[in-house]
Amino acid sequence: MQQFLENYGYFALFVGSLLEGETILAFAGYAAHLGWMSFPMVVIVAAVGGFLGDQCFFFLGRRYGDRLLGRFPKLAAKAPRVKALLCRWDAPLVVMIRFMYGLRIAGPIIIGSCGISAWRLAFFNLIGALIWAPAVATAGYLAGHAVQRILRDIHEAQTVLILIVVSALVIGWLIYRRR
Repeated sequence: MQQFLENYGYFALFVGSLLEGETILAFAGYAAHLGWMSFPMVVIVAAVGGFLGDQCFFFLGRRYGDRLLGRFPKLAAKAPRVKALLCRWDAPLVVMIRFMYGLRIAGPIIIGSCGISAWRLAFFNLIGALIWAPAVATAGYLAGHAVQRILRDIHEAQTVLILIVVSALVIGWLIYRRR
C-alpha cells in the first residue's frame, strides 16, 4: 500500500478531488500522518482538484443545467431550494457548498444553471477549496493519531482482552451445557 500511494497517491487524490473527494482526502491525510505522502502536497493537490472539479461542473451546469437536472429527479427536487438560497446568499453558498452532503457535484451544476458570474464563482470557489482541503486533510491526519493511540492501547491490553473473551466463551459454553 505504501508503494502504491507513493507512486499513484497524488494522482488518485487529484482525480478523487475532482469528484466528491472527502473520503479520499481524509485517507490522504492519514497517509501523510504515516509519512507516505507529504501533507502540504496533499492539501495543494486536493485544493487544485476540488477547485477545478467545481469549475468544470459549473460550466457543465451553465451549458446543460436544465437538461441534466431533468434526468435526475432527486437532483431536480433540490434545485429550486438551492437556486433560492443562491439568489440571496451566493458568496457563502459557493464557499460552503462543498461541505454539504449530496451537493458537492450537484451544487456547482445548479449554480451554473442560475446565471452567477463565472469570475465571481471562481473567486469564492477558490476560497472554499482553500478552506476545504486543509480541513478535511487535517481531519484524516488527526484520525491517524487517534488510530495509532487506539492500536497501541489494544496492543497493551490484548492479553487481558484475550482472557476476557476466552473466559466469556467458556462461561457461555458451561451455561449452555448445564441447561
